[in-house]
Amino acid sequence: MTTLLDAQGLEIVHAGHRTRLKWHRLRKRFADPLFSAEVMAEGFAAGASMELDLRVRADGGFVVLHDKELEGETTGRGPIAGSSIGDLRDIRMQEGGWPLILSEDLAAMMQSTHPAALLQFDMKDDYETIGAKGIEHLAEHFRDIAASVIVSGGSLDLIVAVKEKLPHLLRGIDPTDKLYEIGKAGGWKAVEVELRADLSGPTEPDTIYLHWPLILNAAKEGLDMIALCQDHGKWVDAWTFTLKNPEAGFSEEEWQNFSALMALKPDQITTDEAPATERAWRLRVAS
Repeated sequence: MTTLLDAQGLEIVHAGHRTRLKWHRLRKRFADPLFSAEVMAEGFAAGASMELDLRVRADGGFVVLHDKELEGETTGRGPIAGSSIGDLRDIRMQEGGWPLILSEDLAAMMQSTHPAALLQFDMKDDYETIGAKGIEHLAEHFRDIAASVIVSGGSLDLIVAVKEKLPHLLRGIDPTDKLYEIGKAGGWKAVEVELRADLSGPTEPDTIYLHWPLILNAAKEGLDMIALCQDHGKWVDAWTFTLKNPEAGFSEEEWQNFSALMALKPDQITTDEAPATERAWRLRVAS
């Protein structure tokens, strides 16, 4: 547990702008086990911004995992979409041996949280896989919860379906892969045109998730993607910036990139080392 003398890993304030530090895959530190309920509870108490991945189960509910198959992250085997809630109750995480977090467990944990807490549901399946049954499950379990939730995913159809069923939940989209491809084919002007289309598209997103090197490369060519999104009333999450040596702080290259990113005033930065990043920033700006 972080002491009061240590950095909390919640935010950095720079030039009058507040940038939240989001805990990637429920990890406050990279050494934390993947998708830890203990770390999530700590984040809920502290008012942290956190992210977890959701995979749909055979019954339409969800489990907190990233991969499509149970192998690798857990002691189980086979596709998650073919697994029942009973199958998953006996499976454990490879890291730490903890039980899997099911959506029912998640809803119970979220009944009482710090008012500033924000939890991102990063949906790893598309709308065709999740279907109306999965959306109904989300509505049943997350309609009345204390914590703020933002639902994100690569499937725009899914985000639109969430908007229609649960309009009070925040929504996020990540056009990064698409923008990289468009940039290769048509240049930065084409990227700007596509990003503007996404900002005013049918998902009506609250947050845009963008790879931090994409943001910096665009800025070098005169396209401020963060300002463009913010001018449309959207938040920007720059992902995923993790210190290679958290005890040592920023290397010179990391500092150049991170300080350039902070100068563009992102609303949030995703990281696996939130307290170390906050601490390293404070040491740098104080020197």
